Amino acid sequence: MHETASRNGAAGDPELLRRLGVASAASGPGPPAAPERGRAGLAERYRNFRAQLTSPLFRNGYALMLNTGATGLLGLVYWLLAARYYPAVDVGRASAAYAAMNFVSGFAAANIVGAITRFVPQSGHRTAAFVLRAYLLSSVASVAVAFVFLLSISHWGPSYAELRGMIPAVCFMACVVAWGIFTLQDGVLIGLRSAVWVPIENGTFGVVKIVLLLAFAAALPSLGIGISWMLPVILSLPLVNLLIFGKLIPHHRVSVGDRRPPTARQIGRFLAGDYTGALCVLAISNLIPIAVAIRVGPRLNAYFYMAWTIGGMLFLLAMSMSRSLTVEGAFDSETLAADCRSALRHTMLLLVPVVAAAALLAPTALGLFGPGYARYGVPILQVLAIATLPKTLTETYLGALRAQSRAKLIAVIQIVRCVLMLGLALALTETMGMVGAGVAVLVSESVIALTIAPGLRRIVSAAGRTAVNLRSMTWTKDWLIW
Repeated sequence: MHETASRNGAAGDPELLRRLGVASAASGPGPPAAPERGRAGLAERYRNFRAQLTSPLFRNGYALMLNTGATGLLGLVYWLLAARYYPAVDVGRASAAYAAMNFVSGFAAANIVGAITRFVPQSGHRTAAFVLRAYLLSSVASVAVAFVFLLSISHWGPSYAELRGMIPAVCFMACVVAWGIFTLQDGVLIGLRSAVWVPIENGTFGVVKIVLLLAFAAALPSLGIGISWMLPVILSLPLVNLLIFGKLIPHHRVSVGDRRPPTARQIGRFLAGDYTGALCVLAISNLIPIAVAIRVGPRLNAYFYMAWTIGGMLFLLAMSMSRSLTVEGAFDSETLAADCRSALRHTMLLLVPVVAAAALLAPTALGLFGPGYARYGVPILQVLAIATLPKTLTETYLGALRAQSRAKLIAVIQIVRCVLMLGLALALTETMGMVGAGVAVLVSESVIALTIAPGLRRIVSAAGRTAVNLRSMTWTKDWLIW
């Protein structure tokens, strides 16, 4: 009856009929003009997008995707400018030091981000203490791992010669600690449902380091790259943490202060499995390039590494929504099935055209670096782009498993994927050359996606189908934190 009345009311409103795309008697028969339909379609898509942003799941997931794209582009510009304005030897040493810092920090900090995003949502009045303990754990572990690395620095070749000595070693340790906290900040912001700050923070960092890179090119050619990278990090730490502890955590505590904080046993059990899985991810991202470098010379390895780096950006896009899914599942387990379906659907809608564009534009993109990059890197990038699609299924499943604290299953999936991918990479690069590494990734991701498909199906079809779709959901505006 309400629907009939609405239709009757619309019958006398030509403007409403026009918006609905229905011809009124006054306007004459026939469909609306094509430009009008186009404008109405764009307006409808814009309204749908605005409606999605009222959901923390999509708002945070899209923010993380934006962060991946922005930081990837700014990083690419940074190294292109560094190669142009700095001597090659300084670029080589700085990039080697950065790779070492990132690898050491991965053991100490990056691999506990999963625990932060999982437990910050339910930490309640102990959120601030939980975050501070995570910072302390990361800092202590960073110093310990960096110390072991520095003890063996004489075996790492001439690229690391400048890290020998007391002062360079202390500076390196300080950089690793600062980089670890800088990495953990993103996890805290995601866990607080405030991932909109992540692209702002990292985008500002990317722009400032480019400005400093150019400013120091003439004055400090030997130190300019390192200073331009770390100075923005150190300056951002107090500013970002003032936002976290001064505004976001108090708001979070008021909203979920009645929740029971996780016990040390719960955190420890989760961390044991998730940390193991994160180490496997770290091994894949670092050891596959090493496997290729063993098989080919430095020139061909450069072609592979650039394609691998761009493919890694696509992989991060596939992981973005799953991190938001973990947070939402930790806040409310009853909506996990509906959130998982929505996250998977919207991620695929975004990634399929991105993957297609990456595959088609690979020759143009890699050609910017030179003809050799386009000739040898294009098939690798195209295979990695296709591998992003099965990887999305696996990462969505892992995000749901983190929300359920099923850390053992997470570890098993990550270990199997790591062993399968590294084994295939070693075998296929022997027979197919460096493109074999890309094929190994595609085959491994496809096999894992097929293996976890029944489990993913059980999650998305679980009770909670009645948790309604996006349009019928009501979300409290208290979570829109600025």
